[in-house]
Amino acid sequence: MSFKSTILAAVAASAFALPAFAADIMVQDPYARSSAMMATSGAAFMQIMNHGETDDRLIGAASPVAEMVQLHTHEEDENGVMRMLHVEEGFPVAAGETLMLARGGNHVMFMGITEPFEQGDMIPLTLTFEKAGDITVEVPVDLERQPMHGMKHQHGKSE
Repeated sequence: MSFKSTILAAVAASAFALPAFAADIMVQDPYARSSAMMATSGAAFMQIMNHGETDDRLIGAASPVAEMVQLHTHEEDENGVMRMLHVEEGFPVAAGETLMLARGGNHVMFMGITEPFEQGDMIPLTLTFEKAGDITVEVPVDLERQPMHGMKHQHGKSE
């Protein structure tokens, strides 16, 4: 890659890394991935900060890249098997706190993706909050990111 191409790629990446805001909610460091090139599902992860003085709740998500988009979490069943579950009530985002959407935990799930997620693609994602309303985020596909890269550690939880 030439020097000029490298600089342009770095500028483009930093432009897309800017946080998204609505009301007192800020979304930072979003990224998406799928498990394989021909996968029909994928997931998005990010940090959602509530800089306000009142609690809010992430209640939905939508994207044109998938037939269905849901809020999911992982839960261990009585046999020790981890299962993904749709969280219909959404995720609370307490005032002054950060909600971590991370691998192995809470996340946005894309089901029936219309085209494979390819490294560097940008995925439009609209997050819906009870109070803050809709926030649209451009989520870069990062198939190479390892767990914990760019994410703050969750106390008492592994990612």
